[in-house]
Amino acid sequence: MLQYPANLDKKSTGKNSDVSAGLLALLWLRKSRVLERFDYRPKADPYCQARYTFCPTGSAIPVMKEEDVIEVYRLQAPVWEFKYGDLLGHLKIMHDAVGFKSSLTGKNYTMEWYELFQLGNCTFPHLRPDMDAPFWCNQGAACFYEGIDDAHWKENGTLVLVTTISGAMFNEMAKWVKYDNETGIYYETWTVQASPNKQSIVWFDSYECSKFILRTYQKLADLGAIFKKIQTNYTSIILFSGEPIYLGNETSIFGPLGNKTLAAAVRDFYYPFKPHRTVREFFVDLLKIIDRVILNHQFYLFYNLEYWFLPMKFPYLKIIYEEVPLPIGNKTSFGV
Repeated sequence: MLQYPANLDKKSTGKNSDVSAGLLALLWLRKSRVLERFDYRPKADPYCQARYTFCPTGSAIPVMKEEDVIEVYRLQAPVWEFKYGDLLGHLKIMHDAVGFKSSLTGKNYTMEWYELFQLGNCTFPHLRPDMDAPFWCNQGAACFYEGIDDAHWKENGTLVLVTTISGAMFNEMAKWVKYDNETGIYYETWTVQASPNKQSIVWFDSYECSKFILRTYQKLADLGAIFKKIQTNYTSIILFSGEPIYLGNETSIFGPLGNKTLAAAVRDFYYPFKPHRTVREFFVDLLKIIDRVILNHQFYLFYNLEYWFLPMKFPYLKIIYEEVPLPIGNKTSFGV
């Protein structure tokens, strides 16, 4: 049975002890709560296959004339809108992108960031019979292509002008996108927090489509873009947990000298999340997930190529659609 860390006293109710535990937790996870950046993007394993081809009409980001005036659009639509329409929109599970329109050429462009092999593969691993360790297909990447599908974004979502930039600013942004895309390579579905309170400790932050758009907006603001004062909301899927427990990496858990008991527990946890062939199979595994996550307060998280145990607590999981204000920019030499 996994135990809580010694510095997390579940019986403690004093105000000072709560503050101390919070400070210790922040210091302990300071290096782990955001995804690491890497020196290069590894080639995807051929075992990882996408049902829908990633970025099928993608193209290189063009170099704009510096004197061009480019409109920047906020784009948002329900996840899998192309297949389910507004179904997930009712749950506020939204996908984000950004659009550009050149005043000199009249051409439109869309830029987004999403999973290479679909959301399920980025959230849960494959359990391969020929491998001891769970196998992950969890890369995400930027996709840039010509055109904006007005109907897709407008019908059940958002297409709204948020700022105007110069061609010089666009070109600087394009250099940053190349760096961001080559070094931030793994998709992370979950945000993990200590409680639903807005001032709660964030144990782990997600890394998905909306975070890329927020980073892009911030880069444009740093370059001098002045954003309109409009409300912008984004989707987050949050797990609620006590202080996470570090378990190790693939080698230390599943390697020749690894912990076989822990390795079996991790594989056993992920097994019910596999794709299902029948409705009966789905409901049987759903009951197993409820038993493990809610009744036994257990969740295993893979983050920064390491495994963590989350002692889950009420309300366990929540989908939120909260406002994140557009950044405040300062006029620079790149400004329009």
